[in-house]
Amino acid sequence: MTELSDSVVLGAADVAVSYGDVRALSASSFSVVAGEFIAVVGPNGAGKSTLFKALAGFIDHEGDVVVHGEHCHHLERQAIAYIPQQSDVDLRFPITVAEVVMAGRRRFHGARMRATQADHDSVTHCLEQVDLADMGDRSLSTLSGGQVQRVLLARALAQEADVLLLDEALSGVDTRHTEELIALFRQLCAQGTSILVSTHDLALVRSHFSRCITLDGHIIGDGAPAHEITGDRLDAVFSRTASEGRS
Repeated sequence: MTELSDSVVLGAADVAVSYGDVRALSASSFSVVAGEFIAVVGPNGAGKSTLFKALAGFIDHEGDVVVHGEHCHHLERQAIAYIPQQSDVDLRFPITVAEVVMAGRRRFHGARMRATQADHDSVTHCLEQVDLADMGDRSLSTLSGGQVQRVLLARALAQEADVLLLDEALSGVDTRHTEELIALFRQLCAQGTSILVSTHDLALVRSHFSRCITLDGHIIGDGAPAHEITGDRLDAVFSRTASEGRS
């Protein structure tokens, strides 16, 4: 295993995932320090969602994931909050917006298993942060795609995680709210939260991110967007995206 610096909040060493006989992600290694704002890009099927699920501990994987210097193995990774793609959310389940966000507070309930006033206050604050303050009583199934994404983000904020893994979290979000969420992400990073966002929006990556991890079955690049998504690398890595459509 690669030695990780004490300043690293999240480390991946040779993380790999297979679904049966299919290798979805080959051995990939990188590290994240507190407060980093990182884009994860690559064509459809490149392994972005698989990587995030492995880091969050939701699927079996090879290699090591280290959070705050502790080897996680198959332990619950409460310091990591994962926001799935909207397509992974069952909107048929009868649940309100506030109940979804309250789920992020479960790590603080302990043996009591009951929400306190502090939990309710946190839910209110997190909904305000994503501009959904008046929708707590709404059923999740009645919201637009962009609103659902913001509810899931509010749930992650309520978790008070040190690392946010946002899988296409800005997909379907209108321009105004995208800009507002980017500003919120930057504020959280300034406070020490590390945020990784998978996205197909390369213009957004160029304009707002200082680091870009490029995937195509494994990590093939890690650096400034100006280097990772330009010229020959752009043509070689992202040519499949246009022909396959977005996921």
